[in-house]
Amino acid sequence: MTDTPGHTGDPDVIRGRALAALLGARERTALLTDCVDEPDLVAQHSPLMSPLVWDLAHIGNQEELWLLRAVAGREAMRPDIDPLYDAFEHPRAERPSLPLLAPAEARAYAAEVRGRALDVLERAALTGSPLTDAGFAFGMIAQHEQQHDETMLITHQLRRGPAALTAPDPAPAAFTGPAEVLVPGGAFTMGTTAEPWALDNERPAHRRLVPPFFLDTAPVTNGAYLLFMADGGYLRRQWWSDEGWAYRSEHAIEAPLFWRREGAGWVRRRFGVTEEVPPDEPVVHVSWYEADAYARWAGRRLPSEAEWEKAARFDPATGRSRRFPWGDAEPTPAHANLGQRHLRPAPAGSYPAGESPFGVRQLVGDVWEWTSSDFLPYPGFVAFPYREYSEVFFGPEYKVLRGGSFAVGEVTARSTFRNWDYPVRRQIFAGFRTARDAGPGEAETEAG
Repeated sequence: MTDTPGHTGDPDVIRGRALAALLGARERTALLTDCVDEPDLVAQHSPLMSPLVWDLAHIGNQEELWLLRAVAGREAMRPDIDPLYDAFEHPRAERPSLPLLAPAEARAYAAEVRGRALDVLERAALTGSPLTDAGFAFGMIAQHEQQHDETMLITHQLRRGPAALTAPDPAPAAFTGPAEVLVPGGAFTMGTTAEPWALDNERPAHRRLVPPFFLDTAPVTNGAYLLFMADGGYLRRQWWSDEGWAYRSEHAIEAPLFWRREGAGWVRRRFGVTEEVPPDEPVVHVSWYEADAYARWAGRRLPSEAEWEKAARFDPATGRSRRFPWGDAEPTPAHANLGQRHLRPAPAGSYPAGESPFGVRQLVGDVWEWTSSDFLPYPGFVAFPYREYSEVFFGPEYKVLRGGSFAVGEVTARSTFRNWDYPVRRQIFAGFRTARDAGPGEAETEAG
């Protein structure tokens, strides 16, 4: 079994990596909360999301719980606010009615926690317990904040009013490669044991046998999705699962979220700006049900989670699973659209430097990709450091998404990372690509 280690065990390198991840996440948090005024910070822009000020204080509270209390053994700074920022104690729809910290107080609390946490990082022994080995707790908290940065960006997309965020568009791409590629059948190493900051649901590494299949080279585009719509895709029952058809009918869904008709075409709202739907970009803001219906219409299917990971990680030349589609090196702007550098997906087929050995592009970044798989534990799963991160969500009600979106921070962009959500979710930055079984005469099987 092959599972490439994520990074060196040198304490100075670990501290540097943790510091960079923590500071990078906080810089984005500040931008997302400083670009709007106080009424926008305390408002709930959708019952699906928390007020931005809740996310801000929750980030600080989780950092205090794990880095100051659990790692450093310090007394609680604000035990009175723990229940307010416990994500399991109060549903999002109820959070605006709680006695939350005001914006100035939330900023001051998060800043004070951060100052103390950086002192802990400088002095902490990075060995001796599973929580501190290789700086796991610091990596976990950096990933937690980056995940909330994505959540806050979703809130910005749902927010009404003039644009508060701007970013340059990705460079245009001209891709003329094949529409699909063959991924040969055979076993590969799925998940990880060696990646030090991997979360519990990514563990442990295990062998998984995958039959041969074909996979789209790039995510499904708006232009392709418009063909599905033009062919009555939302009106023809035959393409939809029973649950999907019921949901589509109940909510009168006729297009991706944030799209609307204008004249003979379609426009979309993106972070306060209305624009024509760009045909070359990956489609985004579609539910699992919509992705599944499109795949059926196209005579294809959604890939399984194992198929997706094999296409993203397996190197047939060496027989091992890599950290990323392009290899083991950390992502750069040449590899993938990450970190909210661009507030939109790049055109389909972009980032040739991020291509996998099979020739598949944009497996990391741009849009989360729905898979056909339910969110379930790997063989040998052990909850760590708390059950509520993954274990309580396992089951058929959640579908797995892979790959990250343009909103995801680099610290969570590894190819083993697993996201999950209800199949009805549309506000998230999710798209998809399709697959099909390799027919007789098409299949190849790896040796060994």
